[in-house]
Amino acid sequence: MNLVYTFLIFVLVIIFFSIFFSFVPLGLWISALAAGVSIRVFDLIGMRLRRVPPGIIITSMIKAHKAGLNLTLDKLEAHYLAGGNVDRVVNALIAAQRAGIPLSFEKAAAIDLAGRDVLEAVQMSVNPKVIETPVVAAVAKDGIELKAKARVTVRANIERLVGGAGEATVIARVGEGIVTTIGSAESYKEVLENPDSISRTVLAKGLDAGTAFEIVSIDIADVDVGSNVGARLKSDQAEADMRIAQAQAESRRALAIAREQEMKALTQEMRAKVIEAEREIPLAIAQAFKEGKLGVLDYYTLKNIMADTAMREAISQLTKKTEEGKE
Repeated sequence: MNLVYTFLIFVLVIIFFSIFFSFVPLGLWISALAAGVSIRVFDLIGMRLRRVPPGIIITSMIKAHKAGLNLTLDKLEAHYLAGGNVDRVVNALIAAQRAGIPLSFEKAAAIDLAGRDVLEAVQMSVNPKVIETPVVAAVAKDGIELKAKARVTVRANIERLVGGAGEATVIARVGEGIVTTIGSAESYKEVLENPDSISRTVLAKGLDAGTAFEIVSIDIADVDVGSNVGARLKSDQAEADMRIAQAQAESRRALAIAREQEMKALTQEMRAKVIEAEREIPLAIAQAFKEGKLGVLDYYTLKNIMADTAMREAISQLTKKTEEGKE
């Protein structure tokens, strides 16, 4: 019976220590003590209870201690619980210390929580990054299009990293500066002869204001001549003017045709009225004879006048035809 109790106690002790060692990472505690980092076992148990992975925190504490950084366990845990990347923050602090860049843990944690890669920012402060802009097309005052591509060397500005604009803003501002510089040139030849004038003008504008970067240099990688935009615009304008003139001429022609049709209709109406009036003449003469208002002598005088008028019209038409035949 005593043997059975002894065996059960032995099994319970094994189960207890198994659970204890699986819950409390004594290996990490021993590693921390060996590295000179003072960690209590209750701190490890507290991390387990707060669902903080002790491996990440203890490893970061050891790296910080070996690098000479004064970091506390509470700061690292708080940053992890806030959703930050503890390992990258500690690596960034070590890199900043080695490079002589002033960077506090609070600043690094704020940059990390803002969604920026703090380690990459520190590395970019030491080793500037080159950003290549897309091809920017601009037109000089003489109407010739130029296509330029620039390489912008930028260094991360740690102080403006939180809340500062990103690479897209820098690229857009540089492109705007290139367009302005080329557009203010009197001739495209000036730009081709002195492409560095673009760099100087754009760099003098202070394009890095409000961004998370400091522009070190702007170099024009390539400048190509595009199309003659001025000539094309003039050609398009001339074509548009020609179409407008054709439309106006067509409008005038249609108006003239309408007037001609109107005059023909009016002439036909007048002829109809004249013919109708001429039909009334014999009746009027007969009526005048009946009433004694017209005598025989007057009638023959009227006939002579009408015959003379017809003869003059015939002579006039014959003369006109003769002159046209001579021509």
